[in-house]
Amino acid sequence: MIDLKSDFLASGSPLRREVSGDDVSDIIFTSGTTGRAQGVMMTHAQNLRWTRAWCDTVGLTEGDRYLIVNPFFHMFGYKAGCITSLMRGATILPVPVFDVPTVLDLVEREKVTVLPGPPTLYHSLLAARDRRDLSSLRLAVTGAADIPVELIRRISRELPFRDIFTGYGLTEAGTVTLSRPGDSFDDIATTVGAPCDGYEVRIAGDGEVLVRSQCVMKGYLDDPAATAEAVDAEGWLHTGDLGSIGNGGRLRILGRKKDMFIVGGFNAYPAEIEGFLLEHPAVAQVAVTGVPDERLGQVGKAFVVRAAPISAAALIAWSRTRMAGFKVPSYVTFLDTLPLNATGKVMKDHLR
Repeated sequence: MIDLKSDFLASGSPLRREVSGDDVSDIIFTSGTTGRAQGVMMTHAQNLRWTRAWCDTVGLTEGDRYLIVNPFFHMFGYKAGCITSLMRGATILPVPVFDVPTVLDLVEREKVTVLPGPPTLYHSLLAARDRRDLSSLRLAVTGAADIPVELIRRISRELPFRDIFTGYGLTEAGTVTLSRPGDSFDDIATTVGAPCDGYEVRIAGDGEVLVRSQCVMKGYLDDPAATAEAVDAEGWLHTGDLGSIGNGGRLRILGRKKDMFIVGGFNAYPAEIEGFLLEHPAVAQVAVTGVPDERLGQVGKAFVVRAAPISAAALIAWSRTRMAGFKVPSYVTFLDTLPLNATGKVMKDHLR
């Protein structure tokens, strides 16, 4: 116990400074999966503004028990995890290293109510549902990967979650879009939801997703040139992602602008092709990149982690029945695992 009458504070030189909402709160570096990592400066007011909108949308409340599997150096773990929990009085249950048995033990023992994670986590929950008490779970949050519609349907029907959310966010802008309670399985699996309060989203002529909000970063650390390139004179953040807007203003992400490749004059989007391939029951994980081709300029190559035996020829033949010819991968390479960074994103530069 701390002795409040001690001279601990007087014995040192504690730093005291008045802080305003416009002061920089933190500097978080981007993942660097498609280029050089950049330090993103975000203010106190911006952090509080977008995390409050996140809490309101997903319904995080006092008394929730939040198992945080995302690392704290990442926007999701630190801001949509720690800051949101502190704002709403939720209990924080951190997991230092993602490990399925540890997560299941904590869910059962600590009566976890909020559980974010990648699709693989929910597959593990489904496999363990008859052996574990998962009845406390009420809120699932996923994203950053294509999610089969059937998986969303099974999560809703076979697990106790009352709400399932997916969304789209950037270090430079916070959480931009989220699904809403009552959204269909298809909407949750194939889109990243509609814009959150205070955000505008539009699609540029070349298909790039543009975002405008008071929550768009103050700038990149020590790099005004990169800041000016990313945020135009009208305040639109050029995300580098390609997308489209459909029913109800819901955003669909087609992939990274840098990842798109051109097959005989047609634009091919890796995320879309990956979504098709994930419908095959033998495909557990997949990443698609463009590779040089003498005749067509570029063609697709799929890196696949198998869930069941299948040959490259069989998967390519199956693909021809599911997607346009220019989207069908010309090559398939099987891997035991995909190269991931610490936040779970596939490092496609390593695959290339």
